[in-house]
Amino acid sequence: TTFQDGGEEVEDGAVYNVTLKKVQIQQAANKGARWLGGEGDQLPPEHTVRQYETSKIRAIKAGTLEKLVENLLTAFGDADFSYISIFLATYRAFASPRAVLELLLDRFGNLETSSHGEVANLNSLESEMVLRAEIASVLRAWLDQCSEDFREPPDYMCLLKLLDYLKNNMPNSDMESRVQNLLKQFQNQEVEAVDGFCSTSSSDLVDGEELEISNPEEFSSFQDHVVAEQLTYMDVMLFRRVVPYHCLGSIWSQRDKKENKNLAPTVRATITQFNAVTKCVISTILGTRELKIQQRAKIIEKWIHIAHECRILKNFSSLRAIISALQSNSIYRLKTTWMCVSKDILLMYEELSDIFSDHDNYLTSRELLMKEATSKFANLDSSEKENQKKSQKRLQLQKNKGVMQGTVPYLGTFLTDLIMLDTALQDYVEGGLINFEKRRREFEVIAQIKLLQSSCNSYCLIPDQKFIQWFRRQRHLTEEESYKLSREAEAAADTNILSPKSQKSMVKRISTLFLGTDVFTPPKEQPLKSSPVGGSSGESTDSASVSSCEFNHSETEDVCVTPVSSPEDPLKKISGYSLSSCSPDSSMSTPSSGVSDKGSGSSKGSVFDAGSGLDSGSIISRDSGSVPSSAPRVLPVYNRQSEGSCIIRVSMDGLHASVYKSILITNQDRIPDVTQRALLKHNLEPDAVEDYELVQVISEDKELVFPRDANVFYGMNSHVNFDFILRKKA
Repeated sequence: TTFQDGGEEVEDGAVYNVTLKKVQIQQAANKGARWLGGEGDQLPPEHTVRQYETSKIRAIKAGTLEKLVENLLTAFGDADFSYISIFLATYRAFASPRAVLELLLDRFGNLETSSHGEVANLNSLESEMVLRAEIASVLRAWLDQCSEDFREPPDYMCLLKLLDYLKNNMPNSDMESRVQNLLKQFQNQEVEAVDGFCSTSSSDLVDGEELEISNPEEFSSFQDHVVAEQLTYMDVMLFRRVVPYHCLGSIWSQRDKKENKNLAPTVRATITQFNAVTKCVISTILGTRELKIQQRAKIIEKWIHIAHECRILKNFSSLRAIISALQSNSIYRLKTTWMCVSKDILLMYEELSDIFSDHDNYLTSRELLMKEATSKFANLDSSEKENQKKSQKRLQLQKNKGVMQGTVPYLGTFLTDLIMLDTALQDYVEGGLINFEKRRREFEVIAQIKLLQSSCNSYCLIPDQKFIQWFRRQRHLTEEESYKLSREAEAAADTNILSPKSQKSMVKRISTLFLGTDVFTPPKEQPLKSSPVGGSSGESTDSASVSSCEFNHSETEDVCVTPVSSPEDPLKKISGYSLSSCSPDSSMSTPSSGVSDKGSGSSKGSVFDAGSGLDSGSIISRDSGSVPSSAPRVLPVYNRQSEGSCIIRVSMDGLHASVYKSILITNQDRIPDVTQRALLKHNLEPDAVEDYELVQVISEDKELVFPRDANVFYGMNSHVNFDFILRKKA
């Protein structure tokens, strides 16, 4: 089979990509070979005659909502077999369920008045049969793949409309019975929040229980594999509930708006669980002042063993949460404690940390995740013989149980990809048509999430109520509390490692790539204090330290991430980063832009090369089973100018100085355009453009101030991070 690009076809309200598919349908012996009595499949190519058939594949590229809905009925005829799944997984980015259902049923599904093109030339009876089959096929797929779209308590308007349509047009059908059952199921189910087993509010505790700091003896009583299994059980329950469209960049990025405080609850619950694990790790290590150095080291060792058990269970969410907690500011600085951790366990810790290396857009964790997604058991490799023996022994115990394992991913990886896609690709193309090519790209990520959700059905874990109650009871330390306790435990440790202040650049370096384009960096004061955060277009919020998660009540769902570095050698993990030149000469990228000095206490500048942000190749690779298309253009990415565009990060000076927003700029954009978009991203009044100035951060003590009408793309310094500040004019 070969494919050939057939160009585009333009219709009223739609643009299609056309691909010509050439398929061999017959191979026979030529005349001379037949005379000798040979068979076609037994002869060399020069003695055979091949017959080919060429078919046309039409895949809609852009269109109005009406055309996109109509295409649900014609996609199979156009050989675009994945269209229905792609549409159902992504349509919430540009339409509501009610709008789609009304178009499908009222405009295209009316069996009396429909003039659907595909059946226009057939007689009336055949037309009704074909149209009824097409409508039923779409509705069946909708109910199979996205039944949550119809959960609209208390009225269930869409489900009732669908039921009424089926009673009139497909009475007594299996579809009608199915919709009735779904309606009863929704009505009978109690309205319950996705608590994720990790809320620490008093309402979730049994009467008489109170939040408490972990008792070391009680924590030590839980076996390592039991803790890992229970964390995996909680993660699996939450990840299976994730509604894939909640992860779309255009939806997740709107979560910080006041009217969207309940938006994407399934994603929020997963992130809340991640935070709860990181906070639990920190509280067990620092919560008891009376612990001796050796005792604290034993608790760290126990958490490393638990992380290793999570790896065996292919639970990358809790694995990353534990590693992030151990790399948090307050745990990382405990040099004497880390020196008491055995060498073998430190090597195990290093290997687990390397899984989440940010090299080449987290290529290691991405490849490992896809490798594990289709395997029955974990694929464990270790460079240290003793760890390898332990790993294989534990893995053999898992295999002996005869139960396959699923894979729980770190959801932030997919949120990052979807956010960057949403930032880089336009929602609409010329003529106001919905850009459906963008939705095809997004579906490639959504399909991976669905694959992993299916794999989670393989887990066979039983909840341990004793551990779950203990986990819920833990009182989580604030950033200020954990840092204070860390200082009390080892006051002199700061003299030999990076101080929290000097780690700011590294923190931002790591945070920029974890969950998106909003980055929460530590405030200037020490100990680190909490700050409310939020995100908009594209942009999950990462805190600089796992324990700095005491946000306001509406933002506790944001994932916390930390600097990745080894307690033995704080610079080991960053030794490969190239230092950006921050001298006054090198930072002057254009004569028309001025460089001004800032206070040395600023936390914005980073002397580490932040790399390329998100490698476009990792998120635009097409599924081998998808409809072929011409090679896509290279997507703009953070920290790299390509094809006249790039992505920059803009923060607001003052109240929102710690939150970055992702802005796509081109070589045509000037200061007023970029300023207006930045204000919109930060939910501020866009008419106030004249009141602000745009500044690029060059280093901790230098910044680049742009003139009012400067071209941002050509005026910016492309040799340092693409980090900007929007500041009110004096």
